[in-house]
Order: sequence, then C-alpha cells, then structure tokens
Amino acid sequence: MESPIRRISEVIAGHDEFLVASHYSPDGDAIGSICALGHILAALGRKVSLYNPSGLPSRYAFIDLPAPIERDLPDALPAWTFVLDCGSGERMGEALAARAGETRIVNIDHHLGNDLFGEVNWVDAKQPSVGGMIALLADALGVPLTGPLAECVYLAVATDTGFFTYGNTTPESLELAAGMLRNGLDIAGMNERITKQWSENRMKLWTEAMSAMELFLDKRVSATVITKEMFARTGTTNADTENLINFLRRLKTVRVAAILREEGPDLYKFSLRSYGDDNVQKVAARFGGGGHKNAAGGSIQGPLAEVKARLVRAVADQLGIA
Repeated sequence: MESPIRRISEVIAGHDEFLVASHYSPDGDAIGSICALGHILAALGRKVSLYNPSGLPSRYAFIDLPAPIERDLPDALPAWTFVLDCGSGERMGEALAARAGETRIVNIDHHLGNDLFGEVNWVDAKQPSVGGMIALLADALGVPLTGPLAECVYLAVATDTGFFTYGNTTPESLELAAGMLRNGLDIAGMNERITKQWSENRMKLWTEAMSAMELFLDKRVSATVITKEMFARTGTTNADTENLINFLRRLKTVRVAAILREEGPDLYKFSLRSYGDDNVQKVAARFGGGGHKNAAGGSIQGPLAEVKARLVRAVADQLGIA
C-alpha cells in the first residue's frame, strides 16, 4: 500500500498551484492546519489560496497567514485541492462540495468514520489533530517547523488536545511541541494569544448556559441548552460556545457532558465530551453524527424535551447505566 505522505509529496511536486480548505465553523485545528499547509506550500514556491466558507474567526485573527482566508471560491479551481479536518465531504461546505468535480481532492483528516471522499486520502484516527499530521508532512518535505509555520501547527495541536490535557494527547504530540519550543516557538505567548480572546458578551452567555445546566443519570451526565434567544440577548454567536462543554464535564461525578444548540424550529445540534473508555462517537452515530471517541456531535429533530430525553437515553445505553 502506497504511503499517503509519499503520494501527497508527489502531488505537491507535480503542480504549482493549490487550494487549501477546512470545515465550516472552523476551530483551532481547522485554521491552524490550513495555515500550516499554506506556509509549507509557500516555502516550496507554490501558489496557495486558503478557503473557508465561514472565514477566519476573530479569535484567531492574530495568526500569521500565508494568504488571506477567503469565504468565496475562485472562479476557476486549481487542479488539486487539499481538504483538511473534514470527516465527510459535506463538512467542506455547500459551495466546494458542489464544485468538487472541478478539482482533485486530497483528504487529510483524523475523524473516525471519514468517508474517504478524496482521490487521495490520508485519514488517521489515532492522530490528535490534523495539525500534527501536517507537521509530519513538513518533515517529509524538508520544511523546518519554525516561525509562523510552527505557530500554526501549535495552534492546531494545542487546541485539539486541550493544551495537552485531553486523553488524545500522545507522546508524539508532546515531542512535537518540545521540538518547536527548542527551535524558538514562544509557547507562553501563543497560549496567551489563543486563550485571552474573551468578550464581556461571551462571559454573559457562559453565565446563562452554566446556570441552565441539568444533571442526569445520578449526576453522571451534565447538559445545557443554548437557544437562539440566548445568543440574541447576549450578543453572541456559536463561536462563543467553544470550550464551554469542557467546563460542564469538570464536575467530579460527570462522565459525559452535552450541549444542545438550537438551530431551527425543533432542530438541535448536540456536542458530546467524555473521558477514557466512554465512547460518545457511538452515541453520535445513532443520530447520524460522528467525531472521535471522546468528542463527537450531530443533530436531532424534535421538541426540546423529547430531544433531551432521546440523547440522555442513548448515552445511558452506551455507558450501560440506567
């Protein structure tokens, strides 16, 4: 079986221009990994365009970009497009999914259940972040992990491992951070820039959400609901909910934390987090969702009370508790 890194290296060697994209509503790994790959391609003398249908979140505006992150696709797509951190083709957004036939796709991802939508697929669910995979590619291509490239890789790896506190943290991810630190990466400065991005409005939203928290299954499941009214009242958006779920699971008794976010009439998106062997990816899969063993999500249609009951029941079944 051909090494995906070797195949990707051949693609890069054989072409001069690339589009690099990641999933809509991007998190730190999505932004960090496309920027890191952009820096690698630029260092190799390639022309690179970055794309995300949601654009660059303001909380990551400090990152040194190799090119602007565009919200609109170019009129003509290049021969090859890298799609990063997308568990399915749908996650790249409607516009790129509709035009996928105009370009050849390299799919680089670490989600369980990736549907291998690319012509070239490098999917490794054991990797904590796509940014870490991009670091492996940089090494194979002889591009040193220093300067803005290292900052982008660190953004990706640190945010997807909870700053190396989640169960997906590996020796390799710690060694990667150590190597970049030795080569001049200002980790303290990066941590400050990544975490010190809160607004007063976000604090108000979190206060409401934490106050609305409920406990189920003998306090082994915590859950809260974020409604459109809460967003409007606090002047916030979905981006302001990032990392909230990890605070819900800090309760000593909690094994699984859940957030339900109102998307439309009787439609709720859910996010799940767990520890250790408690597999929430299997819970999400029951509702057509996906993700990782300890971090997953999906959508459920129905009245709120019914949605909560169905989700809690699915968690109970997976955990083997009543």
